Amino acid sequence: MRIIFMGTPDFSVPTLKSLVEAGHEVAAVVTQPDKPKGRGKAVQMTPVKEQALEYGIPVYQPLKVRDPAFVETVRQLAADVIVVVAFGQIIPKSILDMPKYGCVNIHASLLPKYRGAAPIQWAVIDGERESGITTMMMAEGLDTGDMLEKTVVVLDEKETGGSLHDKLSLVGGKLILSTLQKLEDGAITPTPQTGEGTCYAKRLTKELGDVDWSAPAVSIERLIRGLNPWPSAYTSWNGKTVKLWAADVLEGGEAAARPGQVVKSDKHSLLVQTGDGLLSVRELQMEGKKRMDIESFLRGYPVPEGAVFERRMTNS
Repeated sequence: MRIIFMGTPDFSVPTLKSLVEAGHEVAAVVTQPDKPKGRGKAVQMTPVKEQALEYGIPVYQPLKVRDPAFVETVRQLAADVIVVVAFGQIIPKSILDMPKYGCVNIHASLLPKYRGAAPIQWAVIDGERESGITTMMMAEGLDTGDMLEKTVVVLDEKETGGSLHDKLSLVGGKLILSTLQKLEDGAITPTPQTGEGTCYAKRLTKELGDVDWSAPAVSIERLIRGLNPWPSAYTSWNGKTVKLWAADVLEGGEAAARPGQVVKSDKHSLLVQTGDGLLSVRELQMEGKKRMDIESFLRGYPVPEGAVFERRMTNS
């Protein structure tokens, strides 16, 4: 097939690779404009642009894909299908209706569950046992188009947002080949989405990571995993921000302890009271320092029993 590929972040790259290596003709890649990043504010190419240039594929970076001049560019490229993976702009109907086989999106959830911007992380935060990839025909609504195919991925017990991201990006790269072949052969029947089981995976914010210690330990532990590596879960201790990277849930606790209070601190462990159960913190990071396992952290930053971790927003 002759394809226009639209995508921007790391998650999109395996799909672009898969299409090229399978022998499809990727006529053009469309990605978000380059942006300054880091302390030096050096302008960096998007991961998809970097990969496209390695393949020698023409790259387009419109500020707005609905711009009439760019819409005409897409028309002249005369693609059979447009494949979209985490592109980052709303695609207008004028483009959606253009290709012979339409616009096919790779979405990182088992639709209709987890429509929205952050389906990967919310699957972990909500304690889902499985997630997956859905290929779908794009429509004007947000992730509401007809479903084509699905692949289920079972979450590991200690799955993080980052590990699930990597798994699903590879799965999407494989599933799109099956979907395109079946579309070309007329061997696939689109399935309309219903409203049943739908939930919205809202965009992640840094504020979401501010740990509420009155929540159950199991919920806090899932939040820590879901927000790893970004934006990360964190708490406040002695006026400093401490990021939390890994923890275990323990039953029980101290009846007299308040949520966020350290009930045990020794050379090997740090147990914190929550609204229900104890959280055994295994990996954390002091503000401005590197990530450490709990033993290394406590050698450098002894946390006494009775100390209290607090929400950072209450201290600002």
